[in-house]
This record gives sequence, C-alpha cells and structure tokens, in this order.
Amino acid sequence: MSFHSRRVISGFLLLAVCAWSHGCAKPEQPAKNQATATQSAAARPTLVFMTDFGTANDAVAICKAVMVNIAPDVRIMDITHQVTPFSIEEGARFLSGVTPYYPAGTVFVVVIDPGVGTNRKAVVVKTKKGQYFVLPDNGLITPVIDRDGLDSAREIANSSWMIGDAISSTFHGRDIFSPVGAHLAAGWDYTLVGPTVQQLVRLTPKTANITDKGIEGDIIALDDPFGSLITDIPGDEFKKLGYSLGDRVTVLLNKKPFTLPYTKTFMDVPVGDPLLYVDSRGRVGLALNERNFSVVNKITPPGAIFIPKKGSALKGK
Repeated sequence: MSFHSRRVISGFLLLAVCAWSHGCAKPEQPAKNQATATQSAAARPTLVFMTDFGTANDAVAICKAVMVNIAPDVRIMDITHQVTPFSIEEGARFLSGVTPYYPAGTVFVVVIDPGVGTNRKAVVVKTKKGQYFVLPDNGLITPVIDRDGLDSAREIANSSWMIGDAISSTFHGRDIFSPVGAHLAAGWDYTLVGPTVQQLVRLTPKTANITDKGIEGDIIALDDPFGSLITDIPGDEFKKLGYSLGDRVTVLLNKKPFTLPYTKTFMDVPVGDPLLYVDSRGRVGLALNERNFSVVNKITPPGAIFIPKKGSALKGK
C-alpha cells in the first residue's frame, strides 16, 4: 500500500473516531444545560405584588421598575391591582386566599394604605411558614397570621433599604415598600430593616352568628366580574342546618326573601336561574347561572343575609 493510501485511510479513521466520540457526547451537554437552567429558575426570588392603585396610571409600573432595578433577577407576580380603593378588609381577604399557594421564602409587597404619610408604621412581617410581607401596619396581615402564625415583625426604619432620602408623603409604595421588598428578594437580612414591633394592628372582621333559628351573616363581597354574592357564612356551618343538595332554600337578603336551590355547581340549574352553593373558599355564595346576581337583583355589599334551619319559618326575622 502506498504512503498516500495509508494517509487517506488514517485520515478517514480519525474522522470516524471523532464523529463517533462527538456523537456520544452530544446528549450529555443539553442535559447539563437543562439542569443548570432548571436550577437557575428555581433560585430566582419571587416577589408577589398587590395594590389598590388600579391600572389607569403609572404607579404599578413605577413600583416594578424600582424592584427590578434593585433585584434584576426577581420574578414579580401580581395578585391584583384592582382592590377596592382603601378597602383594607378586601385586600386582607385576597392576600389570605393567595398565600397558601406560594412556598416559604416568598416576599409579598402589599400596598392598600389609606393612612400613607401618617404615623402608621411600615413593617416587614415574617410568618411561621417562612414567608415575608412588606406592608403598612393597618391590619392587612391579620387573617394570614391568624392562620399561619407570627414569627416576628419589624418596623421599616433603616433608610438604606428605601429608595433615597427624599421620601414622598403620598407614595410609600414606590419609596418604601417596593425597595424593601426587592432587597428582601435579593437576600438582604430583614432583621436589619428596623426595630422589632411588639404588637401589630389587627382587623376585627364580623363573623357569622349561629342561633337556634339559623345563621345570620353578611354579604362581604362580589365575585367579579360574575356578580355572585360572597358571604361570611362557612359552608360547614350551613351544612349543619340540615339542607341536602337539591333542596330549595329560602333566605333573607337585606330582609327580603329569596328562594333558590342548594346545588353543587352553576350548570345544575338552567341559564338565568339562581342557586345557593358553597364556593371554592368554603363559603356560602349566591349566583345566577351565566347571569349577574348583583345586577339583576340590585344587591351590592355590604348587606345582611339570614339562612334558617331546614323546616324553620322565616317569621319573626
């Protein structure tokens, strides 16, 4: 065999070996990259944001810009920015409903703050679940700590955690709550934010009253945009009144009688018909199938509701 032939064959064998070795190695590299990407995504801090600012102005966008400037890798999740203006009770209800679905270490920034610029405290609250809440000390956190327990709370007093020296008297969402939330998401030690708060402001929400005649409660909200009525009557307490699925129930709404069936879901009645059901949060609700109960019946919260025990008359209520 000539020297030239030997060189061609050797070159061919070398290329074949290289191709074989690279072919074997290819599956490993994407797998490694995928694992790295998964770890990186898991390591990204999560900040959950809720306000009553609405979406008709630039307030929410400004707050998010502050957050991202401090913590570029943060994932910002929104609960809503359509909380009824100044409604601490509604904000507390939304916050309590969302937090169970987030893990320990999540940072919540909540700004429903009718007392902005007054002597009300701005605080960071840590629950026993290991979640952090940056919010005004006005009761917003009450239902969360009632359920999850309070680990500790601190007043936001360290100016290095804020946006700067010139703090607005009307936009603490930008100047205090957003930067503090972002610093927490970036891993700052929250014990340095300020002194311990011994006692937080608490909400004292009304609760349903159970009597020997039935349950007296309140219409606390609408399930918008559908217009279903949300009450403060626990579904478990309603079930103790003796009703079974399919029974017709006569209730008093603002002292006016309404009769409607107790069903499991909306399509258990014809379109346009009313129903009483236990909603996804475990509370009694009133709805119209594919219609707006509130609009049709001209009922909006706040309001009163009474549900009698099965077989009891409504006389005297």
